[in-house]
Amino acid sequence: MSAQPVPPSMVLRPEEIERFDRGNGVVTIPFVGKWNCEDNEVTTGMTVFSPGTGIPLHSHNVEESVLVFNGEATAVVGDDEFDLVAGQATWVPAGVPHCFRNRGNGTMTIYWVYGGRDVTRTITATGETFEHLSESDRGAGPARQSDGATPA
Repeated sequence: MSAQPVPPSMVLRPEEIERFDRGNGVVTIPFVGKWNCEDNEVTTGMTVFSPGTGIPLHSHNVEESVLVFNGEATAVVGDDEFDLVAGQATWVPAGVPHCFRNRGNGTMTIYWVYGGRDVTRTITATGETFEHLSESDRGAGPARQSDGATPA
């Protein structure tokens, strides 16, 4: 049995991928993106949240689908909030403010798929835009409903 399929296909094993520390107990595991694939049309990965953590309300230049892989999440999409559990998912069009926060006592993991190769994040509160998973994209913190802090 082969360890990898024929290139350019890939098998991605989380334990072999360098993690992106977003700060305050939030860590991203990047799977497919322009960093490892020349022909990708989607960008994918997983983000793991410690209890009570999130990333500020934000939007992207591309659509995004998020699956709650494990744990309990609160998803904020536009002006609405939804409680989600493992196996439930969202789809958010480009430009719509959203975030996720861990509402459970254990870790929460989300699996995300962006509909594009060049992904940006715009923080709703400040209007600041930066490249996804760049040094500027580390703003994780406590999940506070008052300021929309949450992950994705």
